[in-house]
Amino acid sequence: MAKALAQAKEGRMHILGKMLETLSEPRADFKNHAPRVEKMIIDKEFIGAVIGPGGKIIQEIQAETGATIVIEEVDDKGVIDIVGEEKAAIDAAVARIEAIIAVPEVGETYVGKIKGLVSFGAFVEILPGKQGLLHISEIDWNRIANVEDVFKEGDEVEVKLLSVERDGKLKLSRKALLPKPEGYQERSNDNRDRGGDRNRNRDRRRD
Repeated sequence: MAKALAQAKEGRMHILGKMLETLSEPRADFKNHAPRVEKMIIDKEFIGAVIGPGGKIIQEIQAETGATIVIEEVDDKGVIDIVGEEKAAIDAAVARIEAIIAVPEVGETYVGKIKGLVSFGAFVEILPGKQGLLHISEIDWNRIANVEDVFKEGDEVEVKLLSVERDGKLKLSRKALLPKPEGYQERSNDNRDRGGDRNRNRDRRRD
């Protein structure tokens, strides 16, 4: 019995030695092409945003990434299972969902896409479904006469989130990310003041 146990131990050690030669410790992750499931927990309020009207958003994510996404509400939370045949598909789907549920933070910099141009600025989508106004005065340190001279719809632009207004509107700036020109001076209100003086003088003459 003792001899048999000693032989068995010798055999186990031999096998373990061969295993260590092949893989000395467990892998930190599966191989890239190994099928896997990733789970995400999101706030209940974002479930609709991830699904989209009629399932449009979730279908787009699945079509573009190749991952399969299942979402349900459990205990007032959104539970998302993301199934993919490779890591790249899972990562791409996770990134899309994280962008949807992200909350814009004041002071952060974003690379957004211009969704519309108006006379007083441009509307920039900094996160999926989240647009802000880049006012014409915040495009550049130099005065801009026409927004169309600088941007067109679909352009990407790097902006800084200056503030979130009470009504949820986002105020953006491109100027804040550009170096201030040497000798730059803020535009004064002198002209406006002089205009006010002229109006007051006219009022006095009428009196």
